[in-house]
Amino acid sequence: MSFHLFRTVCYLIPLIAIYTIVLGTLSIASSLFSRTGRFAHYCARVWAWLILATTGVSVDIRGLDRVPREKPFLFISNHQSIYDIPVLFWYLPYQLRIIAKDSLGRFPVLGWHLARTGHVLVQRHNPGATVFKKVSALMRANHSLIVFPEGTRSRDGVVGRFKGGIFLLAIEAGLPIVPVAIDGTRRVMRKGGLTTCPGEVTVEVFDPIETAGLQAEDARTLAERVRHTIAGVIVPDRRTPDAAIGDVQARNLSESSKQATS
Repeated sequence: MSFHLFRTVCYLIPLIAIYTIVLGTLSIASSLFSRTGRFAHYCARVWAWLILATTGVSVDIRGLDRVPREKPFLFISNHQSIYDIPVLFWYLPYQLRIIAKDSLGRFPVLGWHLARTGHVLVQRHNPGATVFKKVSALMRANHSLIVFPEGTRSRDGVVGRFKGGIFLLAIEAGLPIVPVAIDGTRRVMRKGGLTTCPGEVTVEVFDPIETAGLQAEDARTLAERVRHTIAGVIVPDRRTPDAAIGDVQARNLSESSKQATS
């Protein structure tokens, strides 16, 4: 057994389980008295900090000054590891809720916490009309959302195709989008693996993209624009020249479009 696997099994998993049970219980208990989810969000942020500190994850975040604090946003991020969630919860200073697949709701404590504290769980193949109502209610409460539109974690850092549904929802709800690029978490804990290692993570927050005035048919183009913005600053483990050229071209196209509309 390697040192990092031994450390994960005998040290990290027991401690993180304790953090999750204690803070999850407090969070669920708080929902009996208030459904705003604010205390639950505080518990989630403490949980995130404890996990990162215990694991030995350091984070360099850039671009937060680009995003105002007084309005809600839809934060769109690439997905490399389950550590993406604690990184974003601790380092994004907003009242955050997640839109995630409903399978997360089956996990003990975590599932109860998500269901009781305002997070949105979606059936991948049948989202339903209630999702729009939930998102609209969160916006009215000035809560921001985090979404990982790839739908799965990347093993090598390559940013996969973004599903268009969430971008259609953003257009219909008039919710501005903030692209977020997260890199390095895949080396902390890889998809399908148990071993967890200390590591350095970078997070880049980009300028908000307004969705007001866009139509439903613009959702696919918007998804590709956001994906290329994020992919342009990620360095995959195996990056082909064609992929690098494609991302540069997409970034240039995105900048040209922005200049043309400004």
